Amino acid sequence: MGRILPPDIVAKRLQNGIQLSEMPPEVVVNDFLATLFTESTPKHVIKETADIISGFHPAGMRAMLRAFAQADLRDVLPEIRIPTLLVYGDVDQRSPLHVAEALHDAIPASRLIVIEGAGHLVNAEAPEIFNTEVQDFLRSIPPH
Repeated sequence: MGRILPPDIVAKRLQNGIQLSEMPPEVVVNDFLATLFTESTPKHVIKETADIISGFHPAGMRAMLRAFAQADLRDVLPEIRIPTLLVYGDVDQRSPLHVAEALHDAIPASRLIVIEGAGHLVNAEAPEIFNTEVQDFLRSIPPH
């Protein structure tokens, strides 16, 4: 299986993130918010997310970015033997739909749900649909 995100994109995201971690919180917030939600997201959801992001510590942000960039767990995905739900927004800019499809193809017992009109934080942007899909998925798993 090919890389879910090409190495050059991973390197570019890491570099951009490291540079962003040195910026004032309001710059970090604006950068993240630009790609997390769609225009239809309720203002209170955006505000709450902005408050959370503004609390990021630069060193913690850099550690998180490096961990994401260095983690390559593609070889482990086919070994997942439990039911797995992948929920994606169809207009997610941070993890485009091809990422969801690659994960779905690699995880044998996975189910992919794509929520139309939702962005990256689909659980915050479309909570009713998200919750219904998660509940339906959990009900579909036979008890052991």
